[in-house]
Amino acid sequence: MKDSTEIYNNLASMEPLLPDLSRNRLSELTCEVLTASGHLSGSVHSRIVKEKVAALTREMNCYYSNLIEGHKTTPRDIERALRQDFSDNAIEQDNQKLSLAHIAVNKLMEDRLASEELDVYAPEFICWLHDEFYRQLPRSMWVSKTQNGKIYNIVPGKPRNFGVDVHNHTPTDCNALPAFLERFHSFYSSDRIFATNRLIAIAAAHHRLAWIHPFGDGNGRVTRLHSHALLIHHGINVDGLWTLSRGLARFRKRYYQCLAEADKQRRNDYDGRGNLSQEGLASFCTFFLETMLDQIKFMDNLLQLGDLRIRVERFFQYETLHLGRDNEYLMKVVRVLVDEGEIHRSRVEEITGKGATVAWRIIQLGLKEGLISSPSTKGVLQIAFPDKVLGAYFPQLYLDLPVDTDQ
Repeated sequence: MKDSTEIYNNLASMEPLLPDLSRNRLSELTCEVLTASGHLSGSVHSRIVKEKVAALTREMNCYYSNLIEGHKTTPRDIERALRQDFSDNAIEQDNQKLSLAHIAVNKLMEDRLASEELDVYAPEFICWLHDEFYRQLPRSMWVSKTQNGKIYNIVPGKPRNFGVDVHNHTPTDCNALPAFLERFHSFYSSDRIFATNRLIAIAAAHHRLAWIHPFGDGNGRVTRLHSHALLIHHGINVDGLWTLSRGLARFRKRYYQCLAEADKQRRNDYDGRGNLSQEGLASFCTFFLETMLDQIKFMDNLLQLGDLRIRVERFFQYETLHLGRDNEYLMKVVRVLVDEGEIHRSRVEEITGKGATVAWRIIQLGLKEGLISSPSTKGVLQIAFPDKVLGAYFPQLYLDLPVDTDQ
């Protein structure tokens, strides 16, 4: 058995960086994910609807990523935080601030990916994600507590300068972090990884970045944000219509089990030739790709236009009866907006079959109820997805999962 100091300083200790690529299941999953991803992107034709769903997905992404870390903030509290309406409870307020930080970094990252040629595997990009996340938080949250109870200050965007233990895993020695991050960069950014194997490489990179554990705190969130960036960069989730974190939170126990199995050293001569378990990495990659496929299919089902129209109609049948005689007219407007994303205000007369006075009243009612939105007082009308419609429009989007702080 190698000395632990040598293991955590030796770059070879991170090998293998890819599982055995001859495994049929990984190849099959790659094809299924690519096919499902293309179908989902093509099923939503309106640019505005895509943008609104992507914004909703960013909120969902932070909800589930925080849940994985043992922090639970309800969709309503996230919506309140976006309006700068914070809870009086200190713990709930901190969770709201974590949510805002995650959403902000997610959006900044997507904007950069859309406008710049980024080296997404570079240590600089990974550190940028960490830096932006922590700079959104108050300084009182820039701390890390190790398992032995020692407290360290976190410097945003800077790799840790202290040792840590993560449950049964001892990550890379802090002095060797630059070398490990550069090895991560040079391998996963290489054009020697064929396009057909890129999804498997994204899955493997997720584990190996978590294994390196570059920061004193925030590694889980940064790793999931980084995987999200990789999926966008490589064209798997360009529109941001789905989130991996929902699946990882849904199967949280298995997620941590698969991470732990891939942390283990090689079992025997049939378990690859690297320091770490080939079988463990392959199992993690299989789980990762299965989770991706599950979430893409889930969102594809939710966004099927015919079914979504029906759910919108049911919402108005059961949840908005207090609107009285204008309820049906507003429903017709919202149903069109679900199809088209946005319309000119003048269309409301045509949609409702009513004159200008009634149309104006319907518009004001829709804006007041938050069921439609507009960029200005006279601007176009756009579809809106406030918290109160999510359970009806998109059932099971937010799962009420238990918080487990033992991991």
